[in-house]
Amino acid sequence: MAQHADGDQRDQAREAAVEAALGKLDLDSKTRLLAGQDMWSLPPIPEIGLKSLVMSDGPIGVRGTRWTADDPSIALPSPTALAATWDPALARRAGALLAQEARRKGVHVLLAPTVNLHRSPLGGRHFEAYSEDPYLTGAIGTGYVQGVQSGGVGTTVKHFVANDAETDRFTVNNLVGERALRELYLAPFEAIVANAHPWGIMTAYNQVNGTTMTEHRYLVNEILRGEWGFDGFNVSDWLAARSTTGALKGGLDVAMPGPQTVYGPALAAAVRAGEADESEIDDAVRRVLRLAARVGALDGAEPVVTEAPAEIDGEALAREIARRAFVLVRNTGVLPLRPDTRIALVGAAARDARVLGGGSATVFPAHITSPLDGLGAAFPSLTYAVGADPSDELAPADQGFELRAVCRDAEGTVLGEGTLPSGQLQWLGDDLPAGVTHEALHSIEITGTFTPRESGDHAFGTRGLGAFTLTVDGTVLYDGVQSMGTESDPFEAIFGAPRERGKVTLTAGRPVEVSLLHPLDRSRAMPLPAVLFSLVHLGPRRDADALIAEAVEAARDAEAAVVVVATTERVESEGFDRTDLRLPGRQDDLVRAVAAANPNTVVVVNSGSPVELPWRDEVAAVLLSWFPGQEGGAALADVLGGAEEPGGRLPTTWGALADAPVTGVTPADGELAYTEGVFIGYRAWDRSGATPAYPFGHGLGYTDWSYESLDIDSTSAVSGASGTTATVRVRNTGERTGREVVQVYLAPAPSQADTDRPARWLAGFATVTAGPGETVEAVIGLPRRAFETWDETTGAWVHREGAYVVTAGRSLTDARLNETIAA
Repeated sequence: MAQHADGDQRDQAREAAVEAALGKLDLDSKTRLLAGQDMWSLPPIPEIGLKSLVMSDGPIGVRGTRWTADDPSIALPSPTALAATWDPALARRAGALLAQEARRKGVHVLLAPTVNLHRSPLGGRHFEAYSEDPYLTGAIGTGYVQGVQSGGVGTTVKHFVANDAETDRFTVNNLVGERALRELYLAPFEAIVANAHPWGIMTAYNQVNGTTMTEHRYLVNEILRGEWGFDGFNVSDWLAARSTTGALKGGLDVAMPGPQTVYGPALAAAVRAGEADESEIDDAVRRVLRLAARVGALDGAEPVVTEAPAEIDGEALAREIARRAFVLVRNTGVLPLRPDTRIALVGAAARDARVLGGGSATVFPAHITSPLDGLGAAFPSLTYAVGADPSDELAPADQGFELRAVCRDAEGTVLGEGTLPSGQLQWLGDDLPAGVTHEALHSIEITGTFTPRESGDHAFGTRGLGAFTLTVDGTVLYDGVQSMGTESDPFEAIFGAPRERGKVTLTAGRPVEVSLLHPLDRSRAMPLPAVLFSLVHLGPRRDADALIAEAVEAARDAEAAVVVVATTERVESEGFDRTDLRLPGRQDDLVRAVAAANPNTVVVVNSGSPVELPWRDEVAAVLLSWFPGQEGGAALADVLGGAEEPGGRLPTTWGALADAPVTGVTPADGELAYTEGVFIGYRAWDRSGATPAYPFGHGLGYTDWSYESLDIDSTSAVSGASGTTATVRVRNTGERTGREVVQVYLAPAPSQADTDRPARWLAGFATVTAGPGETVEAVIGLPRRAFETWDETTGAWVHREGAYVVTAGRSLTDARLNETIAA
């Protein structure tokens, strides 16, 4: 009680400091504070003791204010992987690590987590979100936010709301019924606000029911702030704010990035013209100053966290999360492998690991442990074959390239240089090398050497808009201009398709000079100062059948084959949605051929979200590794060798696209109607009657479990209190220590079933660990909200009285125990 009172006193002291600072600001200072001063920060105001507030992209790391490998960051597994652990406490530890990274980089606010839902499996950015289920999403997101903010760093829960696809994301009008909004899309945000008290929310690009989210007064002011009591700041997604007065009245506090935004001088002018109320500006500034006070950027205000938490070993945590996230969806007994097993490792992704998704989630780890690295260290008898490359498209120059960017003025004088982690150059705002300004910058040359690891014809090309001169080994491959197409996304230069410009025959191990010169086009209007283009490359394309034949021979001579298949950045990335769920290239053919040659074939699926696995019943084991972060290869060795068990369970249903009940991501006449209502994910699969490849919640370990009893305490639910408690007793019947995710689902009793509710839904879960023969109890609270639906007529939550079947089990479809209760 005394601790709570002490917290209240500190909050009051911070609020007093905020009010004192606010009272010293004039109109121009206030409106300037609500607009970014550059790409990532708000302006300092020294006269009130306000430091510049710095923001950075997450969610798997903290990139900082520069898109460079010079300042590396820990790269954790993808958010889908974190959700696959079904462990909010582990998510909290991940958040605490990222707070540590943020403090190291001088970052006050992490632009994460993403808690939009997997409405359609075609969503291109789903690797960055958690799940198709709002309850699981809210629980993992709560842990993440609690962890980040426990380190004194703010979060911005995003993207508020219904930003569930990438197609036409800047303009799409998502038509979502009020019930679906409340029960699905708003639900994770509501849970996180209630349980983690985030210091920030980011509003999305899209419209919801005719109003763009940066101007959505109803959803932001009435629901988020009014009903839920959110007291943090509301920042726009980058370039999302479109109207000065509309955004202010819609509850937007900060318009990013700057300095050219709809706020700043434009907002001050609106007040002086009588078009905006200064009291609304005061409210927004107050929330920004409250954020500054919480993170320690306002003099006279004690930050929420006064002492940095104990240091966390980032590499060890990245490895732990990865192995806890791996989902073993099939195992005929081949796993785990003996340390002396003769293994044939197959797949381009085994050598060149894909550890994270594309887009703004990109960070640059100091090192990456690939599957080849990890398994090679753990299994002495290992051979490797490429087998099949998932991509036949040029990608940013990477392996074998040593590059730098040379900046010149109009006279050709060098202004400065910057190192490049790859051929992808992304300088946003003032993210320029020392001594370089946008005003003086006339051209950039990506230059350096390329040492091929394979002999043959190497393709080179460009991605971006404007003039390019591409030279490789003294030969000019391209000298021309790439014009703007019909693209509406201002980040098309980052996410657009690469273009091949020519081929050069090169010899393995012999370095050659490469150069891509890009004069800037000052006539092309840009929404913010930026330099965005890429040098792209594709190695020699050997005959696909010959590569597969080599892999088959390697597999035939081994005791076990491990095939790593993967998606590519052109399949899963921010900026576009997927067109299908197939693995790219000849990877399906590769798996079938290897499986025919070796009955002990294990397939590792390196993707951030579902893909089709048409050969899944033809192989001995299937392990989903998601985008496993920088330590993914080491974690894979831990799991395949049995030092650790795969701990993950599916946070999203995996199935064939032809069977998926909800798929639409493409607007018609600018609108995308969520006609399915509350039936997405497993709710929709249940309703359609189709059978997915692997159901929600599915995952195998290396031991067996017996579910012995389910006890329900429904007293609290009957009396109208917080909810029901389910106590599930489980026993480890195997010979190894294991971890089990006990899942509890609710369903209306058969006599209570109706068409307006799903057949069943996740109501609670818990993770338990037990040794061989040991019995443990999982105590799972079932919140009152699990028994409620939103009534669109009354505009209120309604407790649905009646009989419910409470089911405890290992997945949605693996029910072990059930009890019927009245609620």
